[in-house]
Amino acid sequence: MSEGDLIQIEVAYALPEEQLILKVDVSPGTTVRDAIERSGILRRFPQIDLSTSRVGCWSQVVELDRTVRAGDRIEIYRPLIADPKQMRRERAARARKPD
Repeated sequence: MSEGDLIQIEVAYALPEEQLILKVDVSPGTTVRDAIERSGILRRFPQIDLSTSRVGCWSQVVELDRTVRAGDRIEIYRPLIADPKQMRRERAARARKPD
């Protein structure tokens, strides 16, 4: 396979204090899982567990066996530390409380 047969994608992961986006050249037919593994991001962030982490492509959750396409940005999501709906309810309740 020649270099011209490869497609370029990105693999992204963000922590509160750091964001990393890696450009990766992969073969057509590569899965999301394979692209993540090829990127080396799992060595840099050993806390990522693909068996429990959700992943997406351009903010849309996808399965690890989905085939990547040229220009895809594969995003590895961290677990939420708080339920966004519950946090909004709590903020609204505090705002309604008389001083």
